[in-house]
Amino acid sequence: MPSVTVNATRMELTRLKNRLKTAVRGHKLLKDKRDELMKQFLESVRENRTLRRRVEERLMRAHGSFTVASALMSPEGLEQALLYPKQRVELDMTTRNIMSVPVPMYTFWTKECKGKGLYPYGFAMTSCEIDGAVEALSSVFQDMLKLAQVEKTSQLLAQEIEKTRRRVNALEYVMIPRMQESIKYIRMKLEENERNNIVRLMKVKDMLLAEALEEKRRQDQEIVQHL
Repeated sequence: MPSVTVNATRMELTRLKNRLKTAVRGHKLLKDKRDELMKQFLESVRENRTLRRRVEERLMRAHGSFTVASALMSPEGLEQALLYPKQRVELDMTTRNIMSVPVPMYTFWTKECKGKGLYPYGFAMTSCEIDGAVEALSSVFQDMLKLAQVEKTSQLLAQEIEKTRRRVNALEYVMIPRMQESIKYIRMKLEENERNNIVRLMKVKDMLLAEALEEKRRQDQEIVQHL
């Protein structure tokens, strides 16, 4: 018996059949969406792993250069050399759609603040190690931005996968079985009602036949009496 009360009528049976058909189709579409999201998520995770390894290696190289530079220069001199950068970074964000999931797309470009070049200091009073550190940080910035984009994409895809998985499970294990159970119950009730109607019709037929026989017997008796 279904867990909720349903009207055992043919109209309700037709309505549940239509709902079941829609639910089965929706279940298939959601499963296809989940599978495609998983594919995109795994590609994003692989790209994230490669980018993270490359970014960490370059940051370690830049950190090593800064460590050497800080050993060769005074803290005040190092701070003064990096105090006024010559480049300004502008960031623009757009979105693209992956299976109805808007994910970010980052684009950046640099503008010269004063003069030309990457280094915001003169070369006379600074160590060559700081040049390598600044250059390493400048080269890793694009990968860091790409890494942030890929990590955010992975996070959004993981959230959508979990949401889609819950919907698939709700349809597969709750809604569809419940509707199938209700349809089975209504069919059983309709068949039971039909059997009861047949039994009632047979009883009515027997009663009418018995009355007809009784009427014929009575008429025969009357005829015999008149003779």
